[in-house]
Amino acid sequence: MAKIEFFTSESVTEGHPDKICDQISDAILDALLKQDKNARCAAECLTTTGLVIVAGEISTTGYVEIQDIVRNTLKEIGYTNPEFGIDCDDAGVMVSVHGQSRDIALGVDEGDGREQGAGDQGMMYGFATNETDELMPLPIIIAHKLAMRLAYVRKEGILKDLGPDGKSQVSVEYHDGKPVRLSTVVIAQQHIDGTSEEELRKGIIEQVIRPVCGNLLDDKTKIYVNATGKFVIGGPEGDTGLTGRKIIVDTYGGLGRHGGGAFSGKDPSKVDRSGAYAARWIAKNIVAAGLADKCEVQVSYAIGIPEPTSINVDTSGTNKIPEEKIVELVKKNFSLNPREIIKRLDLLRPIYKKTAAYGHFGRNDPDFTWEKTDMADTLRKEAGM
Repeated sequence: MAKIEFFTSESVTEGHPDKICDQISDAILDALLKQDKNARCAAECLTTTGLVIVAGEISTTGYVEIQDIVRNTLKEIGYTNPEFGIDCDDAGVMVSVHGQSRDIALGVDEGDGREQGAGDQGMMYGFATNETDELMPLPIIIAHKLAMRLAYVRKEGILKDLGPDGKSQVSVEYHDGKPVRLSTVVIAQQHIDGTSEEELRKGIIEQVIRPVCGNLLDDKTKIYVNATGKFVIGGPEGDTGLTGRKIIVDTYGGLGRHGGGAFSGKDPSKVDRSGAYAARWIAKNIVAAGLADKCEVQVSYAIGIPEPTSINVDTSGTNKIPEEKIVELVKKNFSLNPREIIKRLDLLRPIYKKTAAYGHFGRNDPDFTWEKTDMADTLRKEAGM
């Protein structure tokens, strides 16, 4: 008899308060990298009703107008109507930014014979599984696609009277580790007051859920749309937003561990970001090479030290060759010091704002270099497979 398990992941739209903050933080980083590839940035954001606060550490030879970046980001997301809790023209914007600590710079910057070191201590994880074409867990892929579709039907006017804020959640039923169906789909979508909840539910099922979920739905799938019966107060008015508070949405939806460091607003000298991207790249190539059906890679660093303090590979028993051999192949074929990661993945580019919504992994975008499987043939050959 098949072993039946359930796993749930969620995603949020670009108008969710936390994602507003992630996008503002990464928009600031992009604006800096356009002018100064060596900029150091750790930009944090908070938003609440009618207000955005930006704080952090920035060292650069360039200049960015943070007020404009905040307002343009709100406008692009769709916050142009005060009825949705904040609007791009009238929002208050407060900025408190200072330079990067000289103590951190001593360990991170190259010079006087020093190689670039890690921007902080910590551990980072990368994960991949062959259960989807994206080599990602199915629950988070479906949750992201639902959130993206919610934004699409709003922006294209396919469904009327929707606000920018929204969330998705799916529960996947697994039989002996293989996904077979969706047991539950949950959607929360902001709307203007007076909208018919019955019509909204019908529209979201027909225009969002069915196109995305397809044959993973059956007559036993439970579907909840705005389960409280109403979702008018949303965005920053309904919930204070913070940069870095959706790290599980950003990664693997809870399948695969997380080191705890957020990505958005951080330049790639911060291994919270670049180390996690490299770990995903390695894990994805291991699975693409057929060395394992599932793979989790952990790397760890000490501040100012170029080489990782540890590298670990866990295939959950799905490995086709010994895990010790996989670790040897990783060490031989992937350089994990920050300078080499940045160079190999070409990370000193203004590509980060679009990573800040709908996940940093599993995206078919040429700018997401960590999604390439360019080392799979090498790994397969050297493994003797």
